[in-house]
Amino acid sequence: MKRRRKFLTPVRGCPSFASMENLNFDQLLKAYKEAVDRWVDAIRAEEALATDDHSMVAMERWDDAGFKLHDAELAAKKARDAYKNALRKKNYGF
Repeated sequence: MKRRRKFLTPVRGCPSFASMENLNFDQLLKAYKEAVDRWVDAIRAEEALATDDHSMVAMERWDDAGFKLHDAELAAKKARDAYKNALRKKNYGF
């Protein structure tokens, strides 16, 4: 007589895995890469404003570039998380 395997957590039905058709991985990856490119551009723009001009106007431009850099970083991380979550749904079912 075969013993039935017991799970620590009760399993109800089959796990539902997202099909590849439901999630457009290429589109998510493209969005992530574009967001990273914008982030890199923002880094370079901020770096270019770090000059030996010590005026208030130059400092305010540099600060503004820093805010744009921060926004670009958040957008890149959000796009990365969307892509990673889609991959987790596909590969692990959660």
